[in-house]
Amino acid sequence: MTSAPRPRTTTRDPDELARRLTDWLGARIPGASVSGASVPASNGMSSETLLFDIDHPDPAALPVRSCALRLAADPAAYAVFPAYDMVRQYRTMRCVAEHSDVPVPRVFWLEEDSGPLGAPFFVMERVDGRVPPDVMPYTYEGNWLHAASDAERDRLEAATVSVIARLHDQIPLEEAGFLATSGTGSPLRQHVEAQRAYYAWVVDGKSRSPLIEAAFEWLEANWPADPGPTVLNWGDARIGNIVYDGFEPAAVLDWEMAALGPRELDLGWTVYLHRFFQDLTEGSGMPGLPDFLRRDSIEQRYAKLTGHTPHDMDFHTLYAALRHAVVMLRIAYRQIHFGEVPLPADPDSLIMHRASLEAMLEGRYW
Repeated sequence: MTSAPRPRTTTRDPDELARRLTDWLGARIPGASVSGASVPASNGMSSETLLFDIDHPDPAALPVRSCALRLAADPAAYAVFPAYDMVRQYRTMRCVAEHSDVPVPRVFWLEEDSGPLGAPFFVMERVDGRVPPDVMPYTYEGNWLHAASDAERDRLEAATVSVIARLHDQIPLEEAGFLATSGTGSPLRQHVEAQRAYYAWVVDGKSRSPLIEAAFEWLEANWPADPGPTVLNWGDARIGNIVYDGFEPAAVLDWEMAALGPRELDLGWTVYLHRFFQDLTEGSGMPGLPDFLRRDSIEQRYAKLTGHTPHDMDFHTLYAALRHAVVMLRIAYRQIHFGEVPLPADPDSLIMHRASLEAMLEGRYW
């Protein structure tokens, strides 16, 4: 597979961040310093991650040695989202840890002041394990998940659906009330309206996307009669955001998209984000993993674990593809901003899964 260069995600220098982080850390643990700072190869397209160790003359004085820092996006790097609420992410991880058995890294420090590192951040433990790669996607040959047996991938799929089911079932809604958004109507309605506002921000001053706007119109024409019960949704529910110990989840990461809404928000995202990679793989002439993370399998596993049969999944998988399209459009505009790709005449050509979303709108995808 050939592809465009990986888009720029930051203008920050990891070594400079490590020096500034040492100053910040020393005020909390006298004598502590940062070593081995690095940016993971799979560093995300929104918030930034810095991996590091804490050194100290007395290791017993440390609450943790191997750490990961989550830092709000660099404004100079054409951020993916208009705002980064690190307090919200921190609180979400604390909430999940305190009210469920879903494995999340322990969070140790939250810094709301932008002074020390240039943006708010929090520090959590670094969990050892392996993550299904995005680049090259795990659906391509040459990575540990593709090389696994069918039985091992089935085990990983079952354990992953279990994580989502437990998250939805175990956390009392009142404990997640801080995730509520402003607006009227159901949580699903508020969620979609927030996406409309995000899209308007992405295309402000630029060409609008006929495909994305057609997808919003489709949602309105096919709105669920009953969205169903509201739960805490992980938001970015996909295997690329899980650290696995063997084939079992050891840490669930990336909570910046957490929200309140129907269960199907997470399920639709899980189904479609796998299909996104699978479609790319098949489009390159390779089989990928066609029997892995199938929509029917995810729905059946989830229903068996929770007693809730997923419904309106055509709506929710299309909504996931629409949300992903808006993010992809923003990332493409960032590449244009940095001169990595030219500006095309057709903005829809910037959406990598254009054909899939068009097929969904025409009822010929599933």
